[in-house]
Amino acid sequence: MDYTLAQFLAHAIALEREAAERYLELADMMEAHRNDEVASLFRDMVRYSRLHHDSIVERAQGVSLPTLGPWDYAWRQPPEAGGEEAFDPTLNAYDALRYARENELRAMQYYSDAGITSSDEEVKRLAAEFAAEETEHVQALDDWLARTKRPSAPWAADPHRER
Repeated sequence: MDYTLAQFLAHAIALEREAAERYLELADMMEAHRNDEVASLFRDMVRYSRLHHDSIVERAQGVSLPTLGPWDYAWRQPPEAGGEEAFDPTLNAYDALRYARENELRAMQYYSDAGITSSDEEVKRLAAEFAAEETEHVQALDDWLARTKRPSAPWAADPHRER
């Protein structure tokens, strides 16, 4: 899509708002099931998404943003709001981090693609900046993953067990 600045900012604000809402919903669910470690991880993601949202809203000051209905977005599902796999109350920290990483990776790709396809120089500049910020989030999640114990595969799923 060849975004105008206003279209791009409206999409970016929606993307970050949806990400924060999804992570908050996941954090609350994990907390309700006493999965406090994963709830804490998702609350961190809420904070990052809200910070990015607020910085984009600030940048949009003075720009007349379009009102977008759900049918107007350039996606079927916001890039930072992954599928239903994270709604398992028994989700472990490692898989929660992988889920968040995939969301951030999709957001990074979304911003990168938006910059490539736009003919607006300011959109290109902002999209590259936002993609770089998402890249930092992916790297931070990679660091968390490296420090987080990987769960062992269930015995039935172990490809090396004798049958």
